[in-house]
Amino acid sequence: MKNEKVSVIICAAGKGERAGFGKNKLLAPLFGAPALYHTLKKFNIPEADEVVVTSSKEDYKEISALCSPFGYKAVRGGKTRTESVKKALKEISGDIVLIHDGARPFVQKSVILACIESVKKFGSGVAAVKFTDTAVYGRLGEITERLDRDSLFRVQTPQGFLTEDIRRAYELSGGNVYSDDSAVYGDFIAPPRLIEGSEENVKLTYKSDFKSEIPAISCGEFTRAGFGADVHAFGEGNFITLAGKRIDCDKSLIAHSDGDVIFHAVMDAYLSAAGLKDIGHYFPDTSPEFAGADSGKLLEKVIEIVKKAGYIGGNVSVSVQAEKPRLAPHIDEMVNNLSRICGLPKNNCAIAAGTCERLGFVGEGLGIAAYAVVTLNKECK
Repeated sequence: MKNEKVSVIICAAGKGERAGFGKNKLLAPLFGAPALYHTLKKFNIPEADEVVVTSSKEDYKEISALCSPFGYKAVRGGKTRTESVKKALKEISGDIVLIHDGARPFVQKSVILACIESVKKFGSGVAAVKFTDTAVYGRLGEITERLDRDSLFRVQTPQGFLTEDIRRAYELSGGNVYSDDSAVYGDFIAPPRLIEGSEENVKLTYKSDFKSEIPAISCGEFTRAGFGADVHAFGEGNFITLAGKRIDCDKSLIAHSDGDVIFHAVMDAYLSAAGLKDIGHYFPDTSPEFAGADSGKLLEKVIEIVKKAGYIGGNVSVSVQAEKPRLAPHIDEMVNNLSRICGLPKNNCAIAAGTCERLGFVGEGLGIAAYAVVTLNKECK
């Protein structure tokens, strides 16, 4: 089978009461963004042609907002996971469908692709990992039977199927409630095919699972941090550009490119965190190619360079110092630009503006300086 359209259903209509947040656990913060955001981002890949996300009535507005930047569709779910999947199956158009728990934000792309390939070859593909501990049956506090752990697996998601098969299975399931799609498929179609899952593909269940270090640990490396700084002097002109925002001023910044000190500082911070060379190496100010260059475009290239090195952005924090012009009215738009180019939620990006109380180079109104700190995580493969 080749060139089949692949649909994805992400289950996010539950309440997650065991987590104890008093709301849908998938909307609770994880590493600076709602947990569901991280799951949605994992399926923003060329191999997924459409993504449908189930939601409760109460969370529909917020989940729809999370889906919007990715072009995903949010649909109202049911009272149970089984009902939600049934409804979502009516909304998809793919030949193959992957069904995934919204509470598994650490799934690797390699597992997703293996699931798709298994469906193409065998008609189904269910992520699972082998038991490593001794497994037993227990009753009334006593061991009643020892099991062969080599034949035991812990089932995960994604779980992939030919769409027409899993639709038929759910139609035949009647009013029965299932917690797992492979069980529905196994009851009415055929034994599902297992693929190798991952120990890192954990499911968020309790509040303790939302510790901020989990995403970094899941890829075998803790968060990396980088620092960047840039400064430009004032010269003739009537505007400056900061974080992609053109701001009227009685002077302009002297620079080979557009002089955007914020984006320049952020670029160096990204490269520093990834252990790479500085922006002068990649975009030398002696090259005519970069004369008057749009620094936003250069930042996009830096993001690509860092991603090729195996890292993705976590947070960006900027401090910009200027006696003039007044920057406070422009901060929101500047943050929006930074968020968009870095591909990060706005609450993962911050820009603080201040003066130097008329002290030193900046304080004397001779130029503008910016300092940036960036965190990166190892990208899961």
